[in-house]
Amino acid sequence: MSEPGTEAATGPDGRTPPAPPARETVRARLSVCLVFLIMGATMGGWSARIPEVRREVGLGEAAWGLATTASVVGDFVALAVITVLIGRVSLRRLSLAGAVLILLNAPLMGSASATAVLLAALATWGFAANLLSTPMNAQAAEVERRYGRPLLSTFHACFAFGMLGGGALGTLAAATGVPPGTQMAAVSLLLGGLLAASGRWLPEEAEGTDGTGRPRQGQGQGEDGLAARLRRRFTPQLALLAAIAFLDSFAEGAAGQWSAIYAADFLGTGEAVAAAIYTGLTATAAFTRLVGDRLTGRLGHRLLLRVSLLTAAAGMGVALVWPHPAVAMTGFAVFGVGTACVLPTVFALAGRQPGLSAGEGVSVAVIGQWPGLLLAGPLVGLLAGVWDLRIALLSLVAAVLAAALLAGRVVE
Repeated sequence: MSEPGTEAATGPDGRTPPAPPARETVRARLSVCLVFLIMGATMGGWSARIPEVRREVGLGEAAWGLATTASVVGDFVALAVITVLIGRVSLRRLSLAGAVLILLNAPLMGSASATAVLLAALATWGFAANLLSTPMNAQAAEVERRYGRPLLSTFHACFAFGMLGGGALGTLAAATGVPPGTQMAAVSLLLGGLLAASGRWLPEEAEGTDGTGRPRQGQGQGEDGLAARLRRRFTPQLALLAAIAFLDSFAEGAAGQWSAIYAADFLGTGEAVAAAIYTGLTATAAFTRLVGDRLTGRLGHRLLLRVSLLTAAAGMGVALVWPHPAVAMTGFAVFGVGTACVLPTVFALAGRQPGLSAGEGVSVAVIGQWPGLLLAGPLVGLLAGVWDLRIALLSLVAAVLAAALLAGRVVE
């Protein structure tokens, strides 16, 4: 007969359940969820009000497309800055700086009425978003390490639902006549208050440890110079993860930008159906991320990457092979399911590389991700001009299949 309390100690399956996380670890998780939510809600709210801001500034379609490239300048500057600062400046300071700048800049974007103001706001947005991306993903990897189980997909779900919520709020504000600047200022005030209350909970990496929690090697002895730190960072495994991030970001970015256009122009659907196809793509990705951590625990990172990318290829392939609105809606939704957990998995792996801090590892994955997002829209547009949009979107199938091939070489 067992000792009293043995059943509770071992659990019904005979295994000892993990100890509950410390209060500090739970707070760290909540605070990191908030910064992911801040980026998503701001992006979603802005996207919903773009038509009004464009009319207010008085730019045509071509001029607007040119103006939006201002954010690329900010992206590039932030990428250079974060590559230098990561590993030398605390994750908490970098994350807070990026989140605060996003919140302060959002009302400026929404209330822009002159081209110069719009350009400055978009450049600031690009800088702030890229400044935040690396430290918040590194902090997510640190929280995951403390919990001892996969968590990255949940954090990215916070971003996705933030986008959906911000877009829905923007739609409601537009319907009720609330100006974009007022809407975004109110959201910034609310989220800023939450950040002020929880910012001190944002986690730091244990000093002198790598992304696995083990002591870092190679410190001192001339290894602290910038060139040496950058050389140490670009390992074959991180280069592989950066390549997967590039290919997946290209496919995700192109699908987001061209799905509704494909439905409206190539399939001849109305605007409502075209918008529904885009919404289905983003919604399925968001909900899939809610179960992504559980899938990671069951399949492992490498197998999840390959299954996800092959699913994405199948979904996009079906949407393009059979050009029918219902099939396209289903295909893009399946594509969203397939791509949902790819970047969270890449960042999780990049943040646990031996000998490097989580921030240093994640920064390499972000370097790969950024050009994929940047090239997605223009490259598909160029291919569509040479052939047609349906043929151009086959490049997304090629991208995710290539990423699936590379994923087979990932080391857990």
